[in-house]
Amino acid sequence: MTLRIKSPGRVLLAAAVAGAALATTALPSSAEPSAPTPAPTEWREAFSPDGTMTQVEVPVRPPSPGLPAAAVQAEVVPVQETGPSSERFDLVFVGDGYTEGDLPGYGDDVKAKWEELAAVEPFATYREYFNVWQVNVVSPQAGVDHDPSFGSSVDTALDMGFYCMGGSPDTQRLLCVDETKAGQFAGLAPEADQVIALGNTTTYGGAGGGTATAAGKNESAGQIAIHELGHSIGGLADEYDYPNDRYTGPEPDGPNVSIQTAEQMQQSGTKWAQYIGQESPDGGTVGSYEGAFYYKTGVYRPTENSIMRTLGQEFNSPSRDIMIEAFRAKVPGLPSR
Repeated sequence: MTLRIKSPGRVLLAAAVAGAALATTALPSSAEPSAPTPAPTEWREAFSPDGTMTQVEVPVRPPSPGLPAAAVQAEVVPVQETGPSSERFDLVFVGDGYTEGDLPGYGDDVKAKWEELAAVEPFATYREYFNVWQVNVVSPQAGVDHDPSFGSSVDTALDMGFYCMGGSPDTQRLLCVDETKAGQFAGLAPEADQVIALGNTTTYGGAGGGTATAAGKNESAGQIAIHELGHSIGGLADEYDYPNDRYTGPEPDGPNVSIQTAEQMQQSGTKWAQYIGQESPDGGTVGSYEGAFYYKTGVYRPTENSIMRTLGQEFNSPSRDIMIEAFRAKVPGLPSR
């Protein structure tokens, strides 16, 4: 997912002062003070329990200084190790809000999320080319911030919380984490190609970004991580059409969205031209379906409803092959199947 940052606005004040008195006359006491500079915001991907997604605007989380190296200590448990990291895709789970006594339950959460991911193609076919690591991050208290089950503030290792510092109802399910700290703990694993942070909560939620997050104890939240791996591994764009109306920009970078119709792609041979007319594993036929990339019109997606549009669906056939090529770029000698 691409984060869109809004830069703070600037307020310019002007005062008209007679030239002859400029050197000796102070500004009038009635002059209005400068308006405060608005806090920068960014657009983040928010997920609903019914599988739909949208973009919500939240304050930019201030950069984190992270933790001193001496404080970054945790046991690393291999969940699945199939080969050297130089020849595998390394997936690292870190947990937040799990106390020492919660670690057995955290291990169960990691295994459940990995099995859910590994059941979806193309991960199912290539699961033996993944190493999966569990970093046992210990928190002083159980839970995450702003969770109905735990209260507004919980002392945890990775500062995970709902609302992502936003506070509006639209951000309730947005489960954000201190990505610097999450990355520090993930770095304890032999290698980290992708990091997923699980929160000790049953409340549905998650978020994208440099570190994907998901509610560790919610049975539906694992789909968020699968969708986010589509972004981070395959460079796939979002295929949902919220919250904007018409797209009038240039051709998007994402391989699964385009301003061209199916007919135009067939003529130019671009994007998913070779798949047009074929049946797709997410249902239906590959073509050009209007509405994608956060816009309702002016941009198209390959199929009616893939996981890049609605959670719980499959990757469509063009996106599935893009993911396989991304696996192949990391794993030498990955077979074609």
